[in-house]
Amino acid sequence: MIEIPSDLHKDLVPLVFLLGDWAGAGVHDFPGAEKCNFGQEVSFTHDGRDFLEYQSHTWVLDDDGNKVRPLESEHGFWRVDAHRKVEVTMTRDDGVIEIWYGELADQKPQIDLVTDAVARTAASRPYTGGKRLYGYVKSDLMWVGEKQTPEVELRPYMSAHLKKVVTPEDVERWAKALPDDMPDDGIAFFK
Repeated sequence: MIEIPSDLHKDLVPLVFLLGDWAGAGVHDFPGAEKCNFGQEVSFTHDGRDFLEYQSHTWVLDDDGNKVRPLESEHGFWRVDAHRKVEVTMTRDDGVIEIWYGELADQKPQIDLVTDAVARTAASRPYTGGKRLYGYVKSDLMWVGEKQTPEVELRPYMSAHLKKVVTPEDVERWAKALPDDMPDDGIAFFK
């Protein structure tokens, strides 16, 4: 269920499908790095201003799905303009800072992004840019990331399938929003 918060900045309505906490798993595979399955927690929040705040934490999973160690962390800010153009500023834990530009697809909740600028600290690994695709599919958030380095051409390196995290407060709010005339047996609801 997608809800538009009453205090959401009007410019952010096209990005409302991203709002909330998400969790799931994916695959990481890039030359020179360990191929692995990973877990991920993502949060998109707002405070009434014209941007979404983004946080992502990933960790390597063992064969049983247990956390082994951190993989990557990102923090950023997402904006969208009246022409459905999206801009993202992002900082990664490995010393990379990126500016991404892209756009929302027409008539569907999908965002294509590409890096416009990359800055790296001396300690960061080689990296020259990337692309990302985010999509809201059947109430889930899916994404795939591509990256390139001076040695490796642009190629997919991470993808994940995330589910919305439902809190007890969400359930309580939804329950209060149910109509008073709901059938007692539940069956009539489907007729």
